[in-house]
Amino acid sequence: MPDNLTKAQRSHCMSQVRNRDTNIERRVRSELHRRGFRFRKHAEDLPGRPDLIFRSAQVVVFIDGDFWHGYRFSAWADKVSEFWRRKIQKNRDRDRRNFQKLRRMGWRVIRIWQHEVERNLQGCLDRIAVAVAQS
Repeated sequence: MPDNLTKAQRSHCMSQVRNRDTNIERRVRSELHRRGFRFRKHAEDLPGRPDLIFRSAQVVVFIDGDFWHGYRFSAWADKVSEFWRRKIQKNRDRDRRNFQKLRRMGWRVIRIWQHEVERNLQGCLDRIAVAVAQS
């Protein structure tokens, strides 16, 4: 399936995609802050630059978009072009490597999906709160 945009148009579209401080990240951070949690964000010294870092509890949180990180990718991989299949698979492979590195370093890794935040924000916050409290 050929791309229906020129190279310049595709470049512009891709440059508009946010990779940090997305709406779902801001919602989660805002609610956690209201609950009294304090954290760092996007630590460059950790693999994958987690979205939220609770250093004293050794907990990191990734808040991932369903499309970009391939939620249930095998169910819809055949519906996108080869370009997107490769790109999303590379994202998934990189996520897996980063999660393994973090676990070997002693961090507890929590992954929150976009659709989970949209459907049940309080449940996502509770998962994070429990993980931080257990450490």
